[in-house]
Amino acid sequence: MTSAPSPASTSTSTPHANSSAPPTPAELIGPGRWIEHWDPDDVDFWDATGKPIARRNLLWSIVAEHIGFSVWLLWSIVVVMMTGTFAADGTLTAAGTNGWALTAGEALTLVAVASGVGAMMRIPYTFAVPIFGGRNWTVISALLLVIPTLGLAWAVSNPGIPFWVLLVVAGTAGLGGGNFASSMANITFFFPEREKGWALGLNAAGGNIGVAVAQKIVPLVVALGGIGAGLANAGLLYFVLAIGAAVFAYFQMDNLREAKADIRPTINATKHLHTWLIAVLYIGTFGSFIGYSAAFPTLLRSVFERTDIALTWGFLGALVGSISRPLGGKLADRVGGSAVTFVAFLVMAGAGVIAVIGVQSRSLVLFFIAFLLLFIATGIGNGSTYRMIPSVFTRLAIVHGHDTPEGRLEMKRRAAGAIGLISAVGAFGGFLVPFIYRFSTDLTGSIVPALQIYVGVFLVMAVVTAAFYLRPGATMARV
Repeated sequence: MTSAPSPASTSTSTPHANSSAPPTPAELIGPGRWIEHWDPDDVDFWDATGKPIARRNLLWSIVAEHIGFSVWLLWSIVVVMMTGTFAADGTLTAAGTNGWALTAGEALTLVAVASGVGAMMRIPYTFAVPIFGGRNWTVISALLLVIPTLGLAWAVSNPGIPFWVLLVVAGTAGLGGGNFASSMANITFFFPEREKGWALGLNAAGGNIGVAVAQKIVPLVVALGGIGAGLANAGLLYFVLAIGAAVFAYFQMDNLREAKADIRPTINATKHLHTWLIAVLYIGTFGSFIGYSAAFPTLLRSVFERTDIALTWGFLGALVGSISRPLGGKLADRVGGSAVTFVAFLVMAGAGVIAVIGVQSRSLVLFFIAFLLLFIATGIGNGSTYRMIPSVFTRLAIVHGHDTPEGRLEMKRRAAGAIGLISAVGAFGGFLVPFIYRFSTDLTGSIVPALQIYVGVFLVMAVVTAAFYLRPGATMARV
C-alpha cells in the first residue's frame, strides 16, 4: 500500500522517472536492500522520501563505526594496565595487571602499530564500498572485528608470549580503523550537499567517541573479573558488540546503486593535487586526534606517574575531541571549511606551547588543560577539513567545465573516493605521534622535544591552508 504524497512532494521542479512525485521508501528499496534511484539534492525527494532513509543509515553507520573505533583503540587503555613500574636503574618494582610488565616504550609501540595498521586498512576499505555496497560492507567489516577482539582476549591472558606476538595481535586491531574510511565514503552519498558537513561530522564523531567510551569502560569491565578473568573482558565485551553491530547493519541499512560504481572515480581522485594537500592537512587534524588519543593515557602515567588519573580521566581527551567534530562540520557549512581549519591549527599550536610549559613546570593540571584544548581543536579541525573535500570537488567540476548532471555525479564519486584515501593518509599520524613521543623520551628523557615538533608542524599546516584555500585569487579560495 502506498501512502499519499505530502504537500511538499507534489512539486515537479526536478521530476523523477515515471512520476512527478517522489517514490515512497517501500517503492524505493529493492531486493538486497538496494536503492536504484537516489537524488538527495532534489528538495522534493529529500523532504518526502530521502531524509528518513538517510538518517536511518547514518544512525546504524555511526553504531558500526563506533564499535570499530573502540576496537581500534582498545590497546590504548589496555597497555596502561599492562605496564609495569620500574626504578631509575630499570629494575621492575611492580608488575601490571595479569602479571604483565611492559615498559612505557613498549606500550607506545603497541598503540602505534595498531594505529599504523588501521591507517593502511583504510585504503582497501575505501574501495570496498563501490565493490560490495555500503550496507553489505558494513556487515562484513563488523564481523571482521571478531579477529582483534578474540585475539586480544587470548593474548592478554598469556603474559608469557613473546612481544612480537603481542605486536601482531595489536596490529589486527587496525581492522577497526579501516571502518571509518568505508563508513564516511558511504554516508557522503546519502546526504545533500548543503548537509554533508553536519552528516559527516556526526558520523565521524560517533566513531571517534568510541575511543573515549572504550578508554572509560575498559577499566570498569576489567575490574569486574568474571568469565574473562580481568583484561580479557575488554576483548570479549567488544566481540559481542561487534556481532550486534553486524546484525543491525544487515537489517537496517541500505545499499546505494549510485555508490556502487567502478573504482575508477577513486583512482581518478588521486590525480588531483587537492586530494593530497587535504590529506596532509588531515594528518595534522585527525592524525593528531588519533595519535594523542592513543598516547594520552600512557603519557599521563609515564610523565606524571599517575596511573589513577590515566585510567579514570584519560578518556576525556578523546571525548571532547569527538564531541567537537560535528561543531567543526557545522561551522564549515556556514563559513567555509578552510577558514575553520586554519584557526584550528593556530589553536593547536598554542595548546602545544602550553603543554610544554606544563611538562617543564611539572604541572599536571596545566598539561591536562592544554591537551583538552588540543583535543577540542583537533576535533573541530577534523570536521572542517573533511567538509572541504566535497566542496573542493564541486568547485573542480566548475573549474574543469564539468558542471553537468553527469559531471557532478562523477565528481561526487571522486569526492567519496578521496574521503577514504584522505582518511587513510591522515590516520598515519596516529602511527607517527606515539613513536615520536617514544623517540623523544628515549633520546632526551622528556616529551618536550616531541611537543615542540608538533607545534612547528601545526604552524606549517596553517600556512599551507592559508596559501591554497584562503588566499584571495586561489582556485579553491574559501571552500
